[in-house]
Amino acid sequence: MPEQRQLFEYWLERAAGRPMPDRGDIHPSHFAKLLPGISLVETEAAGGRCRIRLAGTRLREVYEREITGQFVDELDWGDKKDYWATAFDRAVNEGKPVQGVLRGPHRNKEHLVQYWLKLPLSVQGLEGVGMLLCLDCFQSVLTVCAEPEDIVAVSA
Repeated sequence: MPEQRQLFEYWLERAAGRPMPDRGDIHPSHFAKLLPGISLVETEAAGGRCRIRLAGTRLREVYEREITGQFVDELDWGDKKDYWATAFDRAVNEGKPVQGVLRGPHRNKEHLVQYWLKLPLSVQGLEGVGMLLCLDCFQSVLTVCAEPEDIVAVSA
């Protein structure tokens, strides 16, 4: 997706040759058009939980509630709980960008296809990944392909 490419290229530029940029290097005004699908996720020490520090308005629409402040393992992922746990774990533990495509990102949202991207950020004074800069874009299954059955979960 072009939005993912835009954010990924911005992330690379801000990393400036480092494994990942610092949270202080990221300025939301540089990708203002993407903000409805942006979230910032705080990470705890290795193996710890992830808390959504900030979630854009599009995420609130899809999840039908405010998810800012929630731990990701508290969200109602339905049968996709393991999928999302793996995606977050890989981004945090490997410290590398992770992306994927998923049909039905939330219960009763099978009509949507979610294109997601998770970009690790360091946080000054902490070792490893301190936050994730995430982008989630959603499209109707009907605009993605002629046959809705063609969309399946892709492992992280």
